[in-house]
Amino acid sequence: MEKEKWGTVVIGAAQAGLSTGYYLREINEDFLIIDEGTRIGDSWRRRWDSLMLFTPAEHDGLPGFPFPATRGACPTKEEMAHYLDRYAQKFSLPVQLNTKVIELSQTEDGFRILTTNGQLQADKVIVCTGTNPVPYIPDFAKELDKDIIQIHSSGYKNPQSFSASNTLVVGAGTSGVEIAIELSASRPTMISGRPTPHIPDFLTRYAGNFYWWAVHNVLTISTPIGRKVRQKIIKGGGPLIRVSFDDVKAAGVEHLPRVSGVKGGLPQLADDRVISVSSIVWATGFRPDFSWIRMNVTDETGWPKTSRGISGNIRGLYFVGMLFQYGLTSGLVGGVGRDAAFVVNHLGNRK
Repeated sequence: MEKEKWGTVVIGAAQAGLSTGYYLREINEDFLIIDEGTRIGDSWRRRWDSLMLFTPAEHDGLPGFPFPATRGACPTKEEMAHYLDRYAQKFSLPVQLNTKVIELSQTEDGFRILTTNGQLQADKVIVCTGTNPVPYIPDFAKELDKDIIQIHSSGYKNPQSFSASNTLVVGAGTSGVEIAIELSASRPTMISGRPTPHIPDFLTRYAGNFYWWAVHNVLTISTPIGRKVRQKIIKGGGPLIRVSFDDVKAAGVEHLPRVSGVKGGLPQLADDRVISVSSIVWATGFRPDFSWIRMNVTDETGWPKTSRGISGNIRGLYFVGMLFQYGLTSGLVGGVGRDAAFVVNHLGNRK
């Protein structure tokens, strides 16, 4: 590293970090964005092959640069990765790749960031590590028969990536539903768990602008309904969009109760049935992990205690891109810019 001391260091170069960089550039802040990936957009490239965003292109742009696609089209993961790379180039954002943060700690005059490429000092730090820090798999999965192939949805690529005569997808959120439907074309497939609520297709296809306005402006922590929805999202995952359980049934996927444990090396359901499977895809979501931040920043949920991304007890520490940080769209590409603008405005006013 040629320079070790910065005004602001942004940790993470996906949509949250790049949006934050856009606004930092506007206030002429001295900043650096660091990311552990080898290319900008890697967090999207690593996801399964057929993944598409469930929001149309007109709602997938970052600040200052609309997503370059036909209105109503849902971008693929590769298109999104390419867009993020172009975004960084368009606004000449200073991104340092291949740099994983090992530890973030507070010093007398700012912060110390220990990375795989050495040490950085910063007056302020903005953490933009996203909504999916660590894949979650129940502890009892370790008791399953060793012959059962197990992968988390974050490691799933396509049906050809693992052989199996029948597959159980655990988790009935959007990822689980989409993966189960795709697998059903090549093998007997089951899905377990309670489905999350489904947003009707006509709202996203034919009333898209109104729908986006509503979820972006009404479902926030500033409204009673938004605060209620936030609790459900934090605990149970986001709603089904673009796919529904009618699609699951049409694909011939068998719906089972949730998996509650293991018996005799096989998955046991909540109704005490034991089922025989050759592979399991754990679409069980993610859990937060901020243990690398050597400061008291999290609450009982494991997420940082903030006011719209501003740390409640650590001056100069900020967060962007967290699950329902301010609203339902905080964790989405098209919604993260609002939070980035709010955080950078606060940071700029405290210079």
